[in-house]
Amino acid sequence: MVKNIFNVLKSNISTKSSQRLPKSKYIQYEKKGIYSEESVISQLESEFMVGPIKLRQIVQHFLSEFKKGLEIEDYTLAMIPSFVTELPNGKELGNYLSLDLGGTNFKVSEIHLEPQHQVRVRQKKFYIPETARNADGERLFDFMADSVESFLKETGNSLENEYELGFTFSFPVRQTGINSGELYLWSKEFNCRNTQGNDVVRMLNDAFKRNKINVHIRALVNDTVGILMAGAYKDPQTHIGLVLGEGTNVAYIENMEKIKKWRGPQPEYGKMIINTEWGDFDDEKIVLPINKFDILVDQKSTNPGKHVFEKMISGFYLGEIVRLTCLFLIEKKMLFNGRSSPVIEKPNSFEIQYLSRIERDYTIDLSDTKLILQDLLLIPYTTLKDRRIVRRVVELVNIRSARLTACGIVSLLHQMNKMDGCTIAVDNFIDEYPHFINRMRDAIHELLGIFSENVIIMNNKDGSSIGAGIIVSMVNK
Repeated sequence: MVKNIFNVLKSNISTKSSQRLPKSKYIQYEKKGIYSEESVISQLESEFMVGPIKLRQIVQHFLSEFKKGLEIEDYTLAMIPSFVTELPNGKELGNYLSLDLGGTNFKVSEIHLEPQHQVRVRQKKFYIPETARNADGERLFDFMADSVESFLKETGNSLENEYELGFTFSFPVRQTGINSGELYLWSKEFNCRNTQGNDVVRMLNDAFKRNKINVHIRALVNDTVGILMAGAYKDPQTHIGLVLGEGTNVAYIENMEKIKKWRGPQPEYGKMIINTEWGDFDDEKIVLPINKFDILVDQKSTNPGKHVFEKMISGFYLGEIVRLTCLFLIEKKMLFNGRSSPVIEKPNSFEIQYLSRIERDYTIDLSDTKLILQDLLLIPYTTLKDRRIVRRVVELVNIRSARLTACGIVSLLHQMNKMDGCTIAVDNFIDEYPHFINRMRDAIHELLGIFSENVIIMNNKDGSSIGAGIIVSMVNK
């Protein structure tokens, strides 16, 4: 089974990528049929480490792509105008519903904006079954409407009342207004039929009508825009909203004169939040340090050739990169003495929670790592050497994610010319994952030097939901 998985790579790995691997020590041990821990880790580091020269090349390519995306309609890096043209001033008040569709959990929230920047949130998550994520679109939108009805009943809200709602939709849409936008691509392993090219607000409104729920959608919001707005509600210096969970994306504030493709009226303040859709960065594979495991992840995804950057850095895919790396090492008898298990051979079985636990395992014998490998992934037996190698795989995959994320952030700071100070609002995953923020800061410092001290990273719990409520309040002014 393991050999079959990697046969597909033989016809796809270029000579260029194979030349990157330092093979002398590897071949020497292969002939003997043994592998030192040092040689295995050295080979892994050659696959995953991203040095400062490559970081700078990526930053330059980001800047080039930003410019093209702001000028050209339907460019690979979409750079979508959000129709949000001003930041909150902290005086926004009211009670609003907020929906957040961005991963396997659908969130319904009741947002209470109160005086003095105070926010109360009542929220419930609904797991989206596979039958809704990969079915006719009507089924997914009916699931969301049913979830809203369930939430209103559980929280004691009358179905007879009229509700104003902000809809956070974290998939690529061509936004055509503050409360309208056409879906053009699914990601994160969603693939609903009869939806692409349709207005997501209209599809959700239709579902509310079918379920007789009295809801009015006032704003369509990308989660990054929501996080940025929620951050700015607390800190006016917030100019970037970053999501790195199951998927990844970022939004930032752009001057209107740079948005050459904009055809609408000029906003009063001369600025607009841009939803970059940076998951599609470098789909052409020009500059990203793509290795054989990235290629395999891409080939086995629901959208091969798309969202290449997202597949290298986001939570949905990191565990799969680790799993495929382990399978490669097993096949070469470099790990677990060549013994696999039916569980680890199952796609997406190496969950992101396992990665976090392994990185937090500071015991001498890596006992929690052993539990994950033997009790959860059912590897028959592991040595301490095996566990150290797996831990290093996890570290390398996540260090690379943090460093590539830092490249995008530094590019945006250059784009906005915000070297004098900028706050970045981030979602919970980045804040909770061990060492991620510090690794990102290290890479930002490599690229910016002393100016990196002006960059503040601020966690924003429930930011996308709160931000949607804030935008609805501003629309109602």
